[in-house]
Amino acid sequence: MRLTVFYTLLAMSLTIAAADCDQDKPFGYCTRTSRTDAASIYQMYGGGCYTYPIPKDFAGKVVVLKSNGQDMRKTIEDAIENSENNIIVLDGSNGDFVVSSNVEITTNDKTLLGINHARIRTQWYVTDDIRRALNKAGVPSMSTNGGGGTLPNGHMVREEAEYNTRKMIIEMTGDHQERYRESGILSLKGCKNIIIRNIVFVGPGSIDVGGNDLISCVRGTKNCWIDHCEFMDGMDGNFDITSMSDFITVSWCKFSYTEHSYMHQNTNLVGYSDRETTGFLNITYAFNWWGTGCKQRMPMGRAGRIHMLNNYYSSTTASNCINPRKNSEFLIEGNYFETGVKHYYSQNGATAVTWTADNYIAEASSLPVSVGETVTVPYNYTVTPYKEIPALVKTKAGATLFSNR
Repeated sequence: MRLTVFYTLLAMSLTIAAADCDQDKPFGYCTRTSRTDAASIYQMYGGGCYTYPIPKDFAGKVVVLKSNGQDMRKTIEDAIENSENNIIVLDGSNGDFVVSSNVEITTNDKTLLGINHARIRTQWYVTDDIRRALNKAGVPSMSTNGGGGTLPNGHMVREEAEYNTRKMIIEMTGDHQERYRESGILSLKGCKNIIIRNIVFVGPGSIDVGGNDLISCVRGTKNCWIDHCEFMDGMDGNFDITSMSDFITVSWCKFSYTEHSYMHQNTNLVGYSDRETTGFLNITYAFNWWGTGCKQRMPMGRAGRIHMLNNYYSSTTASNCINPRKNSEFLIEGNYFETGVKHYYSQNGATAVTWTADNYIAEASSLPVSVGETVTVPYNYTVTPYKEIPALVKTKAGATLFSNR
């Protein structure tokens, strides 16, 4: 009975607060079920609670995990998929959680919270020896569009750089099954009402092998809120959203790459190809930080309606930040592009882009122009003045919640 009352009060509060850009409330597209109808409210609650400490009402519905120093993939997956667990708390007090491959989430109505500097990292990573061997072979100058050949394990690869990278790693590691390519962390598959907050995700280093993303939303995953997390060194992408996934908010997150990354620092893909089905991929990116090492896809989007609100860009290695592509619609407002970010925007084949006057580009060679009809979103929000964005995002974005008890 007490839980029923809690859910009722929570739903009432979200109806009122969904319009507020508050660090402790879901907002944006994750709280909707239509790309145009403002009345189509979705009560985003995850497992019923998304803050910490967890209320006593959830006794028996919460599982707390700590690292055992071994592969934690199955332990984390079992905890999430167990129908008795509404809330999964990852407690980092014993060190990093290590996973050998993606943890798959296929269930609904779950909250994942990190405390005590919770980090999940991949077991495999790109070593200095691998980087040196690839450099010696001249891989960075090879084509990423053509060439290729048949690998020692019989697999055909159609890109020169990927072929030589995978061939080199097979020869160095003896991993003919190429299990290292499964080095990702979370894969949300066809699930709904998932909240993930305050967790650091560390990948193996980006490398051109057609491997797993650090995190992905696929197979029609809907109504998810990914908030105050950090993503670094994803093998393929840091966080990709594809395959008719929908109504997702990514807020107060930080994306970056370190010296472990080698090639393919393409951080956020929306829509897997030009064949992506239209009418889905309604996504809000708000108060995120694309920082050190990010080169492309911040995000690159196809088919979706994407709201870019008050994000901060500081990556001086960027070759393309915001990139609307085929069949996409972008609303871009209040974003801040720092000094040194020269390649801030390009579009190719977008249905519509609304670039508002309140974006700031420190080194603007020319200002982007809007195309098509004005893009709107079905929720209320306030655009924070761009002057406040650098200090605000640099202080608050990432795993900064709950005082990391």
